[in-house]
Amino acid sequence: MLKIIAVALALALSGGLLWPQAQAQAQAWPSKPIRFVIPFGAGSATDALSRIAGQELEQTLGQPIVIVPKPGADGALAAGEVKRAAPDGYTFMFGTNSPLAVVPNALKEPPYNVLTDFTPVTYLGDNTFFLVVHPSVPAKTVAELVAFAKASPKPLNYATGNTYAFVSMAMFAKNNGIKLEAVRYKSEPDAMTDLLSGRVQLMNGTSTSTMPQVKAGKLRALSTSFPQRSPLMPELPSLVEAGQPPFPIGPWFALVGPAGLPPEIVAAMNKAMAAALAKPSVVEAMQRHGFIPKSSTPEALAAYMKEQLGVWKTALKDAGIEPQ
Repeated sequence: MLKIIAVALALALSGGLLWPQAQAQAQAWPSKPIRFVIPFGAGSATDALSRIAGQELEQTLGQPIVIVPKPGADGALAAGEVKRAAPDGYTFMFGTNSPLAVVPNALKEPPYNVLTDFTPVTYLGDNTFFLVVHPSVPAKTVAELVAFAKASPKPLNYATGNTYAFVSMAMFAKNNGIKLEAVRYKSEPDAMTDLLSGRVQLMNGTSTSTMPQVKAGKLRALSTSFPQRSPLMPELPSLVEAGQPPFPIGPWFALVGPAGLPPEIVAAMNKAMAAALAKPSVVEAMQRHGFIPKSSTPEALAAYMKEQLGVWKTALKDAGIEPQ
């Protein structure tokens, strides 16, 4: 009897010691480099924006932020790596709508469940896209592009390096009764290479990829992809001004970790990222890429992700894109 009591007492004491130890580990975070897995390749908007935020976080957290590009499968490869990572606060996904809202709807058997396999940390913001064409396309306006596509004996090819570009252009084609052929790439820089060469004729692309080429005269911009004009190219009409219905979808970014991430670490990263996204120098740097930074609580992000799963499910159906 005494032996049983002694064992029970020892277990109770050891349990009492483990809780402060666990608290100390959480409080010591971070004690080594943090990985930001991104769903697209080097040179993409995601790459540029994650590096801008990462540089500021390094000052706040006192540890290096390592950017790990994992392009492929519309971001599913990056999401899968984060899903499998240990929930210790050293692996996050600087993700987008592609892996977090589109992949679960575009595949008959998604490789993960967005709502249960990840821990929401914070919303990051929205990005700006422009509809651009290769100089071989004579159109100088959206209306002229539609007319040119209707007169073309074969479908025009459009490059896509992300799901927003893919789905929005499918909607554009359906809205205007034209045929466009998607040529899909792992990441926007690859898509841009073929667009510049003339292998494909048009693209709905991020400002990160399109603006330098438009300013260099290598591509022609026809409009933004949104209802309002962009201060980056204020001379361009918005999609609505160009006579098009607004797209019901938009490109967005969010930071998530693997499921089971300790609340203390979630709160610490949320606070650090919110401070980074509010810093004027960071805001200015991101705005140069057409990005509008916006932070949120983890709870607000969780609700938004759930809502966006429904929004993109409807959008894919309306665009005539069936799950593969």
